[in-house]
Amino acid sequence: MIVMKFGGTSVESEEAVARVTSIVKTQVHRRPIVIVSAMGKTTNKLLAAAHEAAAGRRDQALAIVDELRAHHLLHGLALAGPAAAELDRYIRTHFDWLDELVKGLSVVGELSPRSMDAIASVGERLSSLVVSFAFRAAGLDATHVDARRVILTDDRFTQAQPLFEQTYALLKERVRPIAETSVVVMGGFIGATEDGHTTTLGRGGSDFSAAIAAAGVDAEEIQIWTDVDGMLTADPRIMPGGRRVKSISFAEASEMAYFGAKVLHPATILPAFEKNIPVLILNSRRPDVEGTRITALAMPCKNPVKSISCKRQITILNIRSTRMLMAHGFMRRIFEVFDRFETSVDMVSTSEVSVSLTLDNAENLDRIHDDLRQFSEVTLEENQAIVCLVGENIRHTPGIAGRAFQVLSNKNIRMISQGASLLNLGFVIADKDLPDAVSALHKEFFSEVDPAVFA
Repeated sequence: MIVMKFGGTSVESEEAVARVTSIVKTQVHRRPIVIVSAMGKTTNKLLAAAHEAAAGRRDQALAIVDELRAHHLLHGLALAGPAAAELDRYIRTHFDWLDELVKGLSVVGELSPRSMDAIASVGERLSSLVVSFAFRAAGLDATHVDARRVILTDDRFTQAQPLFEQTYALLKERVRPIAETSVVVMGGFIGATEDGHTTTLGRGGSDFSAAIAAAGVDAEEIQIWTDVDGMLTADPRIMPGGRRVKSISFAEASEMAYFGAKVLHPATILPAFEKNIPVLILNSRRPDVEGTRITALAMPCKNPVKSISCKRQITILNIRSTRMLMAHGFMRRIFEVFDRFETSVDMVSTSEVSVSLTLDNAENLDRIHDDLRQFSEVTLEENQAIVCLVGENIRHTPGIAGRAFQVLSNKNIRMISQGASLLNLGFVIADKDLPDAVSALHKEFFSEVDPAVFA
């Protein structure tokens, strides 16, 4: 049994879903469970409609809903074959409900996290229905399962965490028996609280859903189908022409995902690692490409660096307090502030009286800034970027930092961090310098590559 996850670009249109259907047909003998994201940019548009409604712009919100309705009817019904009338009813029912919710938000003028999840979930609820109808029209025995019946979470709406024990039990009880004889289709990204309220796992959560489903049914493999050939040596949006990484370890992939590799959601690795389930990153537009295989132990590699990951739009907070010289509790007070606002920190650099750290989530930045100023001086540096060299061999290879900083000798490096895992070397530079920096580093570390690991 395997789990196949298809991202938004893989199911964005009639043609894209037809490609997915062909791919799944080649894997039917492996009893696939198919997890799908929302079609294309549906989630972004749903959230835009929600914000327009909450701001009192009812007509603009309804116009976005109408656009989404037309897209799903156009592409969905073309795939449903003889069952088009049935799918038409499902789609219209969902959008009628969405119309009423949007109208209600425009009256109330407030968008709660719970309402946001209810709206954001519509994309995956619909795409999974469309794909299941498309499979059946193409001759596959397919069964739609509402993910909210089997993925239980806490009530932290918009960033819900799965209740793993209960979820695994439900997947084993309700999904695995169906998957023995039918292709199961589920929406990713969504779940529900124990009392039935719809939740989401955070942006990019469909990868996480796939890993949870795989762990719950004891799958032999997870396939993440996207629009790139696998994990690359550099982000193609910053530096086109990077090489495909054929094989990588869970630890390396986790570092790459956390530090910006958009092809894989960072949370995906944990359930796969715990159950030792291999993960493949594949391209739905080029299914013949082998992609990237992620396992507990990657094959030996002659190159010290496997990939260059990046995070953009980073803010540095420089926190200083001479009153804390030789006093304990300074770090505790700082991180209590971040805990209070549920904000994660990427990198940290410390001295006796100062701490510099980076954030990629500026949602609560003003309030964090105000709280920190109660006991310290705080300065902000915005429009920064993290560059991270990732690879198992970094820990064993002397001179990596020297080589990196030599090729960046004309750039102002604001922070440096050697990861506790010893798998990464990270530093912060101005965002405007990022393309040149990545290109220089790529030339330094990937001008020659191990053909067993890179393509």
